Amino acid sequence: MEELARLSDIERAGAGDGQVIWAAQGQGGDGLGPGVRAWRHGGALAVASPNPRQDRLAVQGDSADALVLVRRVLEEVGPSYRLLGEAALIDALVRRLPGLTPIHTFFWMETTSPTGAAPADVRWLDAREEKEAASLFDRFFPDSYARPGRAGVRRWAGVVGQADGGVRAEPLAVAADAWSAAGCGFMGGVLTHPAARGRGLARAVSGFVLDALVERYGRAALMVLAGNAPAIATYERLRMTKRLFAAARFRTG
Repeated sequence: MEELARLSDIERAGAGDGQVIWAAQGQGGDGLGPGVRAWRHGGALAVASPNPRQDRLAVQGDSADALVLVRRVLEEVGPSYRLLGEAALIDALVRRLPGLTPIHTFFWMETTSPTGAAPADVRWLDAREEKEAASLFDRFFPDSYARPGRAGVRRWAGVVGQADGGVRAEPLAVAADAWSAAGCGFMGGVLTHPAARGRGLARAVSGFVLDALVERYGRAALMVLAGNAPAIATYERLRMTKRLFAAARFRTG
């Protein structure tokens, strides 16, 4: 097992795979994010990213080599890490690592090209509007991982207007630049007010954020649960490609 200390090493070992590049959480230069460590063994690569909400271990490559690598990595970092990787690889690891339990499947979606959406009525929200967006999440998406004010969520874009016949303007649809890293911008927190659905606002704010991320980082990505067909269709219309991934964790207790 060889430990990798530079982002460029991960890019080469992962053949430019956006997920492992994002997991490295590089914030400039060729270094990795705080506390991030990476290793390779044969044809497998693993990137361990500690996080206050959920430690993540991104895994890629040959399943036999990944099995050896994950076992050794867990001896280094401990069992708190949630494994993320292509669904077939995670399934192979679940079958061969005692105690490893599948959680869910999702699509890793990414693009390196402009979306073509170019909406004129979307903009970055100011501080007051971000606070109003927090209320939107409290009411309609309390389980969102990305929320206004949460660490690592850099800025919010949105469409501002009137909902429910109100007279006061408020965010109707929002999306965030969240946990972006060198080589891979990341979008999260896409939400539309129920009264404003069906107007294409989710596509508009998503296209705005994705274009900004591609321009800055050269790539934009997101994760979406495999069962969320409407969201997947929206992102595909924005020229994003998808790969089926899975998450798994070790049982505790």
